[in-house]
Amino acid sequence: MDRKIIVSGMRPTGALHLGNYFGALENWVRLQEEFECYFFVADWHALTTGYEDTSEIKKNINELVIDWLSAGLDPNKCVLFLQSSIKEHAELHLLLSMTTPLSWLTRCPTYKDQLTQLKDKDITTYGFLGYPCLMASDILLYKASFVPVGEDQLPHLELTREIARRFNYLYGNVFPEPQGKLTQAKVLPGTDGRKMSKSYGNTIAFSDSPEVIRKKVMTMVTDPQRIKKTDPGHPEVCSVFAYHKIFNDGELSKIEEECKGGKIGCVQCKRHLSDKMVEYFAPMYEKRQELLKKPGIVDEVINAGNKKALEKASVTMKEIRSAMRID
Repeated sequence: MDRKIIVSGMRPTGALHLGNYFGALENWVRLQEEFECYFFVADWHALTTGYEDTSEIKKNINELVIDWLSAGLDPNKCVLFLQSSIKEHAELHLLLSMTTPLSWLTRCPTYKDQLTQLKDKDITTYGFLGYPCLMASDILLYKASFVPVGEDQLPHLELTREIARRFNYLYGNVFPEPQGKLTQAKVLPGTDGRKMSKSYGNTIAFSDSPEVIRKKVMTMVTDPQRIKKTDPGHPEVCSVFAYHKIFNDGELSKIEEECKGGKIGCVQCKRHLSDKMVEYFAPMYEKRQELLKKPGIVDEVINAGNKKALEKASVTMKEIRSAMRID
């Protein structure tokens, strides 16, 4: 039976952290069992905010694919490919940019938000403004039925749907309108209690060794009002307790009771958490170490995925050129 198509990508901007894993990658591993999935390394997208320094991009691509494979993405169950290797993405981006009104791009919430957040970067570029057209190309090129997104990303996906709708109105019904597949992401704070972000330096990387995980957990911010072990704790404001909800839910009630009753200290609580985290990620960490012993594995996986992606993309582009009468 034909399976519905899902498309999604990640930018190679450095080591994946636990927020990336629980926010997207964990879900991708499940989706590959049910859908025809195309997961791509979004190296062109990485240039929209990181065009000034590309020295690390090759290393980051390699690390990203290793993380994917160690997390459980299977090249026999999904297509893993490199965006820039499929030139049809750029061709469709160009064609869609000809029909997309400028006002649609300037009103995009993400565009305005990023301009504010990244004031230290010069991102007032055509490429950054046109980011939604490239994103639409990534999705529409494979005629995706669904795109896994969080609620905050729905406006961006709606713009892709509008772009598809306008193209179909002008040239005929070529693209299905992709639907959002809402993901139930598990949200983890950074080690300092703020949002987990590489820019804050408060992440726990997916590739961290057991020793590094234990070290980072011991630095985590806890209840600021709790000074002594016997002081009653407030788990609802504690970063460590937020992690226990994911890694130790079977003992959650006990930990909450002991914390509120001053029966367990923060150090003991952190050690217990780090044990659970190391246990949870042990199979993935071990698989990662095995993959690192195979220096050609990333090229092998990506080259095979590129061929499958190109086959699909070529068929769609032929149909697009025909619809636009430029074939």
